[in-house]
Amino acid sequence: MKLGSDILLASPRLKGLRVGVLANPASVDRDFRHVADLLAAAPDWTLTAIFGPQHGFRSDLQDNMIETPHARDTKRGVPIFSLYSETREPTPEMLSLIDVLVIDIQDIGARIYTFIYTMANCLRAAAKAGIPVIVCDRPNPIGGVAVEGPMLEVGYASFVGQFPIPMRHGMTVGELARLFNEAHGIGAALEVVKMEGWTREMYFDDTGLPWVMPSPNMPTLDTAIVYPGTVLFEGTMLSEGRGTTRPFELIGAPWLDGEALAARMNALGLSGVHFRPAIFEPTFQKHANETCGGCQIHVTDREIFAPVAAGAALLRECHGSAPKHFKWRDPPYEYEHDKMPIDILAGSPQLREQIERQTPLAEIAASWREGETAFEAARKPYLLY
Repeated sequence: MKLGSDILLASPRLKGLRVGVLANPASVDRDFRHVADLLAAAPDWTLTAIFGPQHGFRSDLQDNMIETPHARDTKRGVPIFSLYSETREPTPEMLSLIDVLVIDIQDIGARIYTFIYTMANCLRAAAKAGIPVIVCDRPNPIGGVAVEGPMLEVGYASFVGQFPIPMRHGMTVGELARLFNEAHGIGAALEVVKMEGWTREMYFDDTGLPWVMPSPNMPTLDTAIVYPGTVLFEGTMLSEGRGTTRPFELIGAPWLDGEALAARMNALGLSGVHFRPAIFEPTFQKHANETCGGCQIHVTDREIFAPVAAGAALLRECHGSAPKHFKWRDPPYEYEHDKMPIDILAGSPQLREQIERQTPLAEIAASWREGETAFEAARKPYLLY
């Protein structure tokens, strides 16, 4: 298969232009060549600026919610502008250096992954400045078929969710660009360069492309598969496995009985997954250097595994097993200083209230269906594959 960047760089589309690129370490081709290097080496146009998303262009800041400073790329001789800094949108001064903005970012298929909102912010700024945007499409690593989870509701938009889409959206970054730009009225001069050879049922390991960590706590495809559900634990005081080698696959806390939790989870009979008792010690972030009891999520059949339902089930069981110990995380979280982090992650207070009431899992999942169905219809005009 060919990436959008492969097709763009083989075309004369950028000839004579000053080019800016939004990218990070995962912006590589099949041969591990980075898009910024390929743009800088081409004789027919000039790379004049680099933009980086959360964690930085070099993805060197491990923790989340740590802003990245602006810098200069000595290798390529151009400025690096951080869009996770005092600004999350390119300024007119930044855009004055370029004639076109190329976006080549690897999404992971979940609503709360901030790269897609950096892309949306770029589209907004480019629309104001009259700068065209070219999005080089990349695979959704967890496939483009399944849609799952609660919708973002009005009043709960944030940097981890700007638009009403479900937690697992099943779209590529190029398709999302079209949806954001057209359905939500951004109105940028947008061109999406399609991939060749990608089909919606493909997971990332079906593509033959190399996996480069899209962000520091997304080490493997296994992580991406569980992430749409276990990222919800960022809204709690339990560890979501940051500070371990298996972030988002390990869930636990010092007060949890991992054996009992795993037994309760496996008794639910969730499809395509096994919960193994685990004890782990995070090296940083929540419960750093403390022994945590919990479980590791082992996906046994990704085609039938429902990650958001699994994450909700884990929340429900962790809360139900020790409600006096279980605590929701307090704000601030991702530039939101008032609303509960779990509410902006889930898209509304509904899931938090369901967990606190110990609503049966089947009822929780059923409460998402109307939104999932509506979104499947709403996304259709913007699908490219």
